[in-house]
Amino acid sequence: MAAGVKSMSRTFVWIILALLIVGLAGFGATNLSGTIRTIGYAGDQPISVDSYARELQREIRAIEAQSGQTLPMSQVRAMGLEQVVLSRLVGLASIDNEVADLGISIGDANLQKEIIEIPAFQGIDGGFDREAYRFALSQAGLNETEFEDDLRKESARTLVQGAIMAGTRMPAVLGDTMVDYIAARRNFTWTQMTAEDLQTPVPEPTPEQLQAFYDAQPDDFMLPETKRLTYLLMTPEMILDEVDVDETALRDLYDSRSVEYDVPERRLVERLVFSDVTAASTAKAQIDVGGTTFEALVEQRGLALADVDLGDVTRSDLGDAADDVFAADIGDVLGPLPSSLGPALFRVNGTLAARVTPFEDAEEELRAELAGDRARRLIETRAEEINDLMAGGATLEELAQETDMELGTMSWTDDAHEGVAAYEEFRAAAAAVTGDDFPEIGFTEDGAIFALRLEEVLPVRPEPFASARDKVADAWTLEQTTIALREQAERIVADLSDSDDFATTGLSVRVENGMTRSAFIDGAPTDFMSQVFAMDKGELRVISGPGTAFIVRLDDTLPPEETDELAAMQTAFADGVDQALSEALFEVFARDARLRAKPQIDQQALNAVQASFQ
Repeated sequence: MAAGVKSMSRTFVWIILALLIVGLAGFGATNLSGTIRTIGYAGDQPISVDSYARELQREIRAIEAQSGQTLPMSQVRAMGLEQVVLSRLVGLASIDNEVADLGISIGDANLQKEIIEIPAFQGIDGGFDREAYRFALSQAGLNETEFEDDLRKESARTLVQGAIMAGTRMPAVLGDTMVDYIAARRNFTWTQMTAEDLQTPVPEPTPEQLQAFYDAQPDDFMLPETKRLTYLLMTPEMILDEVDVDETALRDLYDSRSVEYDVPERRLVERLVFSDVTAASTAKAQIDVGGTTFEALVEQRGLALADVDLGDVTRSDLGDAADDVFAADIGDVLGPLPSSLGPALFRVNGTLAARVTPFEDAEEELRAELAGDRARRLIETRAEEINDLMAGGATLEELAQETDMELGTMSWTDDAHEGVAAYEEFRAAAAAVTGDDFPEIGFTEDGAIFALRLEEVLPVRPEPFASARDKVADAWTLEQTTIALREQAERIVADLSDSDDFATTGLSVRVENGMTRSAFIDGAPTDFMSQVFAMDKGELRVISGPGTAFIVRLDDTLPPEETDELAAMQTAFADGVDQALSEALFEVFARDARLRAKPQIDQQALNAVQASFQ
């Protein structure tokens, strides 16, 4: 009886353990034991947890390297980065599944050849080093089996890709047509008319005309979104009278700038160095008798004048040659004289007199600089105190009374660049400020400080007619001028249809030959060349633009000019369209492979991998 109870007890324990194992498995206990190896399948091809984790980590680190900031998983999801990585791996697995179904693979010998040719796996002697192989794989988080399997799949994918893309050619007529379109040329004659050429000038608009024009085109007279701001500003210039600069400091600064205020006499000199005194003397003798020139000697040495130009030099720069060079006249060639590189000929190209600026002449400039520096430091000190006052609840108006900061208001838009808006830092703060923000001190590059408060945001709105009147008048005049110019140009074209002589127009006429579609005519409308290429030979046309009208006659149509550039363009177009076609074909293959592979993703496993990045 006891034995039976004991046997039942053991059986019961095993049943409980079995149920516990099944239950834990249902709650994902396999994650804890590390038995999950895949996040899904594409056909028969697994997508491993390790490959997904590696690819996701690689993408995250690439973005972190660019931004210089850590990328949390929440932001990774917001960017959709994890889905991009998953889609890429699914695509590769789908192609691997298709390749496996086709029975395509590389043999062990070819795989071995690829591995031993990888530089990272080679030793000092250039041969394959197994220890380097194992170490490199270990650093990448791979074992030999995984790496060789991945390499085998990649090589097979490359074979299939090459088979699909190799030999793909678009019809030559496509590239030729595109090149002909771009490089085709036109000969044409043209003249331009502006407001000065009108026989009857456009009259001044009446108030009724302006009001009607304004009412008919309200979208042309809109004000941008505007922020009404109250601001405080303190610049170094505003507190210069509070800064004392003693003469000792000014003298010290003057002495430290001696190279600026006490500039010695200088010469503009060129120097041609020779191997020995004899060679230098021979060259100098040839110059003296007119047998050669300094420029010719430089050229014979394979040099340019820029190579022998010493620029402006002082006596100390020339050493033992200084006295002779400084005693010479402009244009003189001297030598042989000693130099740091050997015997040389010197040519003097100019003289620069000594320049001494007395302390009294430099004092005002130095005082402004020192005072400005001290004013900036004083502002930095006061900024902390002002920030504390704002943190304590002081308003901008109260701060204007208690400090040296000036109070002002402005209507700010993105186009504001005057006054306080000239500061880039102020513009950035104005663009970002909201009604919920509390004023705080901001610093500008030149040492000023500011604070601002948003009072109101005015949305995009029509500008009142009263303030927009000048703009309306200018727009009305431009439109009427354009209309009048076109009408007058049309009458001239009618006359030219009979005489075909541009000289009868009394306008300045120009003839263009061999112009392509990309040619630029100063002052012409943006579609000028497009209209020219749409014309028939001999056709006359008026091409209007704001405040101008062009009269154009197409004289001839020409094919592209046969040049090396044209041949290169044809080759580039042909290669480009061939490449585009081959890539499109492979993309179709990849999409079809993905559809037939019917990928399945284990979301629970995917979530587990992503959770490890938290």
